[in-house]
Amino acid sequence: MWETLRNVWRVPELRKKVLYTFFMLLIFRLVSVIPVPGLDPAVMQQASETYDMLGLMNMMTGSSLSQMTIMAMGISPYINASIIMQLLTIAIPALERMQKEGGEEGKKKIQQITRYVTIGLAALQAIGIVAGLGAIKPGYANFFGYVAIGIILAGGTALAMWIGEQITKNGIGNGISLLIFTGIIANLFNGILTTTQGIFTGANTVGQLAIILLTTLVILVVVTLVDLSERRIPVQYAKRVVGRKMYGGQSTHIPMKLLSVGVLPLIFAYSFMAFPGTIFAMFGTSSKAYIWWSTYMNQTSFWYMLICALLIIAFSYFYTSITFNPQDIAKNIQQQGGNIPGIRSGVKTVEFLKRTSNRLTLFAALFLAILSTLPSVLSVWQNVAIPFGASSILIAVSVALETVRQVESQLVMRNYKGFLG
Repeated sequence: MWETLRNVWRVPELRKKVLYTFFMLLIFRLVSVIPVPGLDPAVMQQASETYDMLGLMNMMTGSSLSQMTIMAMGISPYINASIIMQLLTIAIPALERMQKEGGEEGKKKIQQITRYVTIGLAALQAIGIVAGLGAIKPGYANFFGYVAIGIILAGGTALAMWIGEQITKNGIGNGISLLIFTGIIANLFNGILTTTQGIFTGANTVGQLAIILLTTLVILVVVTLVDLSERRIPVQYAKRVVGRKMYGGQSTHIPMKLLSVGVLPLIFAYSFMAFPGTIFAMFGTSSKAYIWWSTYMNQTSFWYMLICALLIIAFSYFYTSITFNPQDIAKNIQQQGGNIPGIRSGVKTVEFLKRTSNRLTLFAALFLAILSTLPSVLSVWQNVAIPFGASSILIAVSVALETVRQVESQLVMRNYKGFLG
């Protein structure tokens, strides 16, 4: 590994990209500690602990939301705007033509519209959260105060979006993903630091810190191994003569990732479980519905963990059913003169691919279900607050591996051994 890092430093172009990425992420984190005037961080801290959706958002922003800094909205409005634009390109024919027929210029226009939608969403989301939670101080609770807060927080999102785009253009890796990765790592570091400080004040013990560090290390290793694992289905192509040339005759494989569903089932399940509590909290934390939900359906309760695990399994199969089409794969193999050894072409190939996909999905679903409940189980069993969630670890590992792959490809192009070589 150290030899690989030295190789990275020896290549001037790669060294420049790595340093550029590092300093842009450093700027992002430095800006993330600048507070917004007129807001009460204590209210946001309590709200992030009360509302599950805000807690998830706070984790993604590296605690910037609970501290009410100018990066409180983070990059989430950009992600929401991108999803909205993808849906609109399907629903609006003009946008669909712009995306498909406009070429590079059309993509630039779509990207520009996405930026404007991001700024608007960030401002509306910021004003809505601040006004709904009453997080603004009395002297600023007027029209101009809300507008100023909306502009400041939307400006923070715009800056984060610009930093992400500059990293993608001039650095290493996907800039938006790296910003999310930075927020997750910062939140994890803050949790470990808080636990360490609690040892000196008597709030925590050395054993609790050891459990957090050991759990973090084990989960990182296991998630990395599972994320890199894949089921390779061999495919043999028959020889055929076209004119004077012979084609085919080679063997290849179809790679099917063990964790092809990614982090989406976790996000869907968490959002589904967070929705009732958020609705009940809007009617007041003293209402009977909210008290019942927080008592029997909190994140450490048996029923919450069971329902969440079942939802993850259901969403995993649902996501696989809309993203994996064994009929198309079998048709492509047959049209190219190939077949899976020991499996007949046509219906038998479709059944084999479907059966293999179902087995992989079952493993991925059970793995995600266990991973999602592990922090809650440790919290109940050892009275330890784990400073991360399953979704954050999966996102962090996926982004880190993708960035390593890009560095790897840059080194291989220059005849250097990479991290995996």
